Amino acid sequence: MNITYFVHGYLGLPIASFLISLFLPVKKEGALSVLSYSTAFLQLLLVCLFTGFWIFQGAEPIQFKEISVYRSENYDFFIDFLVDKLTLTYAFLGAALTFLITIYSRYYLHREAGYKRFFNTILFFNIGYSTIIFSGNMETLFIGWEILGVSSFLLIAFYRERLLPVKNALKVFSVYRIGDIGVILAMWLLHHFWHENVTFLQMNQTVSLHEHLAQNSSVGLLIATLFYIAAAAKSAQLPFSSWLPRAMEGPTPSSAIFYGSMSVHIGAFLLLRTLHFWENQIYFKVGLVIAGLLTALISTVISRVQSTIKSQIAYASIAQIGLIFIEIALGWENVALVHIVGNAFLRTYQLLISPSIVSYKIREQQYELQEAVVQKSAFDRWVDRYYMLSLKEWNLDNALFKWLWNPLKKIGRGWKVLNFRYIFWLKAFILLFGLILRANEALLPTEVKQRLPFFFALWGFLMAVKAFTERDSVRKSLTLVMLNHASISLALSFNAHFDNAHHIWYLSGILLAWALGYWLLTRMRKTEWISLDNFYGHIYEYPKTGFVFLLVCLGLSGFPITPSFVGEDLIFSHIELNQLGLAFFTAFSLVINGLATMRIYARVFLGPHVKNYHQIAKRSS
Repeated sequence: MNITYFVHGYLGLPIASFLISLFLPVKKEGALSVLSYSTAFLQLLLVCLFTGFWIFQGAEPIQFKEISVYRSENYDFFIDFLVDKLTLTYAFLGAALTFLITIYSRYYLHREAGYKRFFNTILFFNIGYSTIIFSGNMETLFIGWEILGVSSFLLIAFYRERLLPVKNALKVFSVYRIGDIGVILAMWLLHHFWHENVTFLQMNQTVSLHEHLAQNSSVGLLIATLFYIAAAAKSAQLPFSSWLPRAMEGPTPSSAIFYGSMSVHIGAFLLLRTLHFWENQIYFKVGLVIAGLLTALISTVISRVQSTIKSQIAYASIAQIGLIFIEIALGWENVALVHIVGNAFLRTYQLLISPSIVSYKIREQQYELQEAVVQKSAFDRWVDRYYMLSLKEWNLDNALFKWLWNPLKKIGRGWKVLNFRYIFWLKAFILLFGLILRANEALLPTEVKQRLPFFFALWGFLMAVKAFTERDSVRKSLTLVMLNHASISLALSFNAHFDNAHHIWYLSGILLAWALGYWLLTRMRKTEWISLDNFYGHIYEYPKTGFVFLLVCLGLSGFPITPSFVGEDLIFSHIELNQLGLAFFTAFSLVINGLATMRIYARVFLGPHVKNYHQIAKRSS
């Protein structure tokens, strides 16, 4: 069996099925479900056949380069695939569980209003998952990584007429964007570490790797730390553990496929894929063991005091993934793979039966009467405090808000000069000033020229923060996102080898998405009230507009549907290793842009409808 035929078949099946599902009528429930589980069954059959063939041929890793999307003198963005033991294990796991869950969903979601939307999203998720596990380099992995994040947002907000699912979807998406920072900056450092777009097999070449680590040990440790940030955010490890129970707002099948089995184990996949890069970095391995152990201990006690079945399962799964991280750190790759498969199947089973768990356990309830203790010992008081801390989930959710999101909101709201009256005039002046400096670059002193990229990147970062914290005008927030991208492009134009073609790659999709989004919002303002001070739920009466505006938001955030995704990776290839501040503000700007655009979409189109002739759903628990 040809390796290319296998990979093309495994990846092509969900892509073709997703495109077909978009055109199937809403009433064709049978066709939608058959298409979904047939796709998963064919993937399962394909991976089983190829695994046998692969083992018979010697079980050697196979890598092949698919296509170069963009190539220049010092840069090559190419799609690369890798098939090995890790790939096939995750491929079997994904196909088997998707097959089971889609069959279950066929009956569980029968006559549900979002039946078609659910299966569309599951197929879209399958595309992202398959792209990640077959990726042969970080660029290909990041394509699937972004698809996974968006499909997660859509499934958590599946019950979009309720407020809390939409708010929790935004919370989870915000944590995923933190993980995106880890991936983006790791890709940037790897460019400088190898001076090329490196593949995973190149990272595993021992001699070359030792030479690079000996010359840049601190950079190697930083890259490994960024891998952990990305993996921890995706797998709900400390300090990002609080998002997983919030993600259970979606339907039970999506909770099972995402947060019990497949998506939540992608962090472990990233660590296993990059294992040989950091396996000799003792400080990182010790830190990984400590982080995994703390996650396992804290999540275990939190799970024991939860009042809902899904929350108990979520924290129990987090604890097991913490142990998996420890196994990976100790180099027990095969043990970790067995543990991943076992945990995935167990959590899927537990989540699928969770709607019936009350009826299973109702006859086993026991009631105990305990006499009040007037005076408690020091140990009892310590246990009580530990219990209360676990009941509050160790304040992990509040900690993220206190140390990350609230400071950003304070920055955005504190810039009073950036109000609606002045901001665009000020921004136009800054951009015009930058273009004049760019045209007269040869006349600038070297020291000034070196500081200009940081200045414009910082200014763009403030634009992104202001867009994220805007509470009134939707069009203003959308325009600020576009202006942030313009500032980043201007900042990078002062670096070497960044020419006009790079500007086109980066800004073409951004400007098109902004123009379309601005036109849609202007048209809606003629008949509807839209703002960012509430959730308006306009998708009830404007479903097609809501879908197009979702594509606009994805385009503005540099999603793989536009050339701006390639442009984002391209601009980081031109940031020098000594420009850490520029890289940080650029990466953070891109992440906040994604949050700002999805926040606009959620507040305008999702949530309870503001018009009182629509039924208003009760708040979730």
